[in-house]
Amino acid sequence: MTAASPSPERSVRVPLGLLGAGLTATAYVGAVDPNRPGHYPVCPFLALTGWWCPGCGGLRAVHALTRGDLGTALHDNVLVVALCGFTASFWTLWALRALRGRPRPALRMGRPWWVAAAVLVLAFTLVRNLPTGTFLAP
Repeated sequence: MTAASPSPERSVRVPLGLLGAGLTATAYVGAVDPNRPGHYPVCPFLALTGWWCPGCGGLRAVHALTRGDLGTALHDNVLVVALCGFTASFWTLWALRALRGRPRPALRMGRPWWVAAAVLVLAFTLVRNLPTGTFLAP
């Protein structure tokens, strides 16, 4: 006896729900300017160390993206912009597969991918805090 696969309408609920949550959060960041103090907490890593963390400037980058200002977004945090692009691409693939009744795409990242991602994030953090890497600082 095999279990019936869920209908495309049912299987698309999760990606649509996540899209709604993501759009709601993005709309809030688009409406409430992170460049104005008092609306968002200060980064604890920055407050403790004085260094920009890999996420510093991420809210400003998303805010700039909601305004269509890719240049400012890339300046504020290039990693967040890349992550937004990856997330949008993955979500689109997932939603299309769900509409066709196919399983969601698998993200199988082995140890080499995790190590490479960690090295990239650490290098980004280090470089943006060096005098020669001020172009990466928000």
